[in-house]
Amino acid sequence: MSANTFDPSRPSTCTPSRAARELGLKRSEFDLAVHLGRIRTVPDEGGGGGRRVERAEIDRLRAQGDFPASLRERVQVVGTAEGAALMEIPAGRFSRLARLGLLVPVSFYLNRYRAVVWLYLADELRQFAAATENARLLKGRTPETLRSQLAEGVDLRARNWRGRHLGFLLRQAEDPWARAGAVAALLAPVEVADVVKDPYERACLNRFRPAPPGHGVPGSPAAHLAEQIMTAQDPDEVGWLRSELARSVEEARGTSPAPRPAVRDVPSAIRALAHPIPPMARTVTALVAEPTVTRPAEEPRRPPESAAPRRDAATRPLKSAAQAHEPVTRRPAETVVRHPVVVVRHPELVARRPWEACVRPAEVARRPAPQPVARDHEPAPPAPPRSSRGLRAWLRPRGPHPARPARA
Repeated sequence: MSANTFDPSRPSTCTPSRAARELGLKRSEFDLAVHLGRIRTVPDEGGGGGRRVERAEIDRLRAQGDFPASLRERVQVVGTAEGAALMEIPAGRFSRLARLGLLVPVSFYLNRYRAVVWLYLADELRQFAAATENARLLKGRTPETLRSQLAEGVDLRARNWRGRHLGFLLRQAEDPWARAGAVAALLAPVEVADVVKDPYERACLNRFRPAPPGHGVPGSPAAHLAEQIMTAQDPDEVGWLRSELARSVEEARGTSPAPRPAVRDVPSAIRALAHPIPPMARTVTALVAEPTVTRPAEEPRRPPESAAPRRDAATRPLKSAAQAHEPVTRRPAETVVRHPVVVVRHPELVARRPWEACVRPAEVARRPAPQPVARDHEPAPPAPPRSSRGLRAWLRPRGPHPARPARA
């Protein structure tokens, strides 16, 4: 089915920016109205974790009397000077009441001097000033108990804002892990890791953990200051948040466990044991005999000219006229197969005849000259007599050494 198919059962919604324009509010005022519950939102079905506003909610707000003045008056915020003027008290008294936690800020921003400017709801300030039990705090001398706390340097504005901001986050959280992530957003990562030991559960918390209010570029001093304000500092506050985080994680774990990677049954690879390499053993290699080349038997090989006796032209038989005119046919070239010759120096041979240890490959590869074939019309030449003198006889001097002249 196509994605843009009209579904009559699905209510039409719009983005927060479009809803703010139709309601005549600034984006900051619209976000504050959503946090306070003045405007109801629904989760974005398209994914991404955003929020959307139904068309019926916009029609309900526009149908109220004095629209948009009534809606804008309920989300109006003021600073210290404007709040003091609204309550008709000095600005110093207003600051002391805010430090003591009697006036709870709803938001803050950083000015150009990187000073924190707290903002309060104008509607809440009117209600505080109109209450009869607060008349002694607005006029007259401040009670002694409150003055002792101010002397000790008590400032509960950041802590009260964190508690109120946690209420905003829990109001929009619809998942158990989202509620646990809202609690973890007010704790330092070290505290979260100490409470939640499982890394997969911490990863799930980080997924639903909301980011601090955007003030400045990420990594800038203003962003670090905003993160410091959002992180709990007091020991009693940290202890309460830790216990609340443990309870929320236990509830979320029972409802829907944190996702984990699938376990695969992969057999462990059998690693072959490494065996030590044995030492090199002495190898005795026999002498390699020279391969024999087989030639056709019907054609005897002619002796080389160097071995056959040279005959003079006068002793050569004359050819007849018929033999002189016979065509000369050449014998096909004989294919000589050459095999590589491996020269092996046998250890016993080297020890017995050391002069034959260095044998040139050319001398070993050279084949002995073939013996001349005897013919019927001429006698075979006699073989030269083999010398009985060995190598030692040749090396031995043939005559006596001349007598050296006697020294004078």
